[in-house]
Amino acid sequence: MRNSRVMHLYAIGTILLWATAFPITRIVGKAMDPIPLGTIRCTAAAVFLIIVGMINRIRLPKTFKDGCLLALAGACGFGFYMIFFNTGIMTLTSATSSIVIATTPVMTALAASRIYGEKLSGIGYAAIACAFLGVGVLLLWDGTLSINVGVLWTLVAAVLFCCYNLLNRKLQADGYSSVEIMTYAMISASIILIIAAPHAFSDFAGIGNVDKALAIYMGIVVSAVAYFLWAKAFEHARHTSDVTNYMFLTPLVTTVLGFVMLREIPDWGTVVGGIMIISSVVVFNLKGKAS
Repeated sequence: MRNSRVMHLYAIGTILLWATAFPITRIVGKAMDPIPLGTIRCTAAAVFLIIVGMINRIRLPKTFKDGCLLALAGACGFGFYMIFFNTGIMTLTSATSSIVIATTPVMTALAASRIYGEKLSGIGYAAIACAFLGVGVLLLWDGTLSINVGVLWTLVAAVLFCCYNLLNRKLQADGYSSVEIMTYAMISASIILIIAAPHAFSDFAGIGNVDKALAIYMGIVVSAVAYFLWAKAFEHARHTSDVTNYMFLTPLVTTVLGFVMLREIPDWGTVVGGIMIISSVVVFNLKGKAS
């Protein structure tokens, strides 16, 4: 049942939780490498979701194809996403990383227009072009021959999350609940990351208690709870972009948290590129859909 008011609440709640991931990942990332950190985060989320799933008696995938799609959603939205996101943010500020991730709504809308027939206007395509020009500013601000590799890592993470949004939409259309999608996707991601970082748990045992608590918080709250709210928002949305466009709020909240928690002050490249990207996403949200 679609309910726009409920959709807005779920989406806003997700963004507020996700914004905490940027500064906290930078904090814990000083104690753990990117892949082990992602492994701990996904494993904590998977354990939590398995318990929730058992209580709710979730169903097994209906077909082998659906099982593959759930596994692919986990690989895109959590497994490989964690690797690229955690690696990228180590060389970026929280604000810059969140701005790059904020390109996800326009990527998703562009893909959804091709896959699901959600039409875009000329203004929508112009906004998409401007957003990616803003990414170019972030990449090249320090010099035309010096590309910020952290932005490239994070941009790939944004592409992967776009793929997750599209798969999430399809799986819900096929009758899977938010808890079912999240549980199987997170289990898949955990398996991928454990294979990539078999030493993750020994690394986790060696870090401080505060870092351990923050890593578990990111797993249960930022991953399990926030992504569940995100999936619930899709259940009440008419179009994919109705939900994903809320991601343009993330840089604002993240910049505030980055300053409060890490005393990060955005540089001019972040300001100029960020204004281009966020303005483009706002314009796309208001005028980007064809009537």
